[in-house]
Amino acid sequence: MIYFLHGEDKDKARHKASELREALLKKKPDALLFKIGSENWSDSLLDEKIESQGLFENKYIVFLDNVFENKEAKESVLDRLAEIAKSENVFIFLEGKVDKVTLTKIEKKAEKLQAFDLKEGRPSKERFNIFSMTDALGRRDKKQLWILYAEALAEDIAPEEIHGILWWQIKNMIVAQGATSASSTDMKPFVFQKAKSYSQNFSKNELAGLATKMITLYHESRRGRSEMTSALEQFVLSV
Repeated sequence: MIYFLHGEDKDKARHKASELREALLKKKPDALLFKIGSENWSDSLLDEKIESQGLFENKYIVFLDNVFENKEAKESVLDRLAEIAKSENVFIFLEGKVDKVTLTKIEKKAEKLQAFDLKEGRPSKERFNIFSMTDALGRRDKKQLWILYAEALAEDIAPEEIHGILWWQIKNMIVAQGATSASSTDMKPFVFQKAKSYSQNFSKNELAGLATKMITLYHESRRGRSEMTSALEQFVLSV
C-alpha cells in the first residue's frame, strides 16, 4: 500500500506524514515503523521491506523520506511500484517537488496521493536530519544525542521512528565490527566505513547490550508496560 505526500510546502507535508504515521500505528499497534532515507537506502533494503514482515511484528510501516533526491532510489521505486502497492506492508513517501510524469505513474498505484503547495512568500524551514542522531550515538556523545532527541520530538518525529533509526545504527555497528569490508555486508561503502569507525567506541558486549535494550524497549512499550518516549530518553542517557 502506498501513501505519497509531496510538494514544496515541506513543513505541512511533513506534519501530515507524521499524523498519518500515528494514525496507522494506532490501527496496527504491532507494526514496526522503519525509515528509509538517502543514508540508509539500498535496493536490497527496499526489496526486504516489500517482501518480508518483521521478526517480532505483523507488518512494517515504511517511511521513505525524500529518497527521490537519490536518482538510483527514484528509479528503483518507480520500477517496483506494482510490487510496493501489493505489499502487505504500508509505504509512506514524503517528497518535495515531483515532475508530472512521475506523479502520473505513482497516481495509478497509490492508495493516496496528496500535494502540498507552498504559499507565495512563505519560506519552508530546513528539516531536521534524523541521521544526525545516528552519528551522535556512534560517537557515544550522550549530551549531543540527548539534545538531538529533544529536537526530534519538538519536530513531531514519532518515537517509533527515532527507535527505528537508532536500531538501524546499532545493527550496522554490530555487523561492521565483525566485517572486514563493505562487500561482505549489505551496506554501502560510506555507511560501512562510518559504522566500522563508530563500532570501535564500543566493545562487542556493549553493542549486544544496546541491541537487547532496544528490543526490550520496543516490546515493553507495545505491551503497555512502558511509554516509548521516556524509555527512549532513558536509553539515550545510558549510552
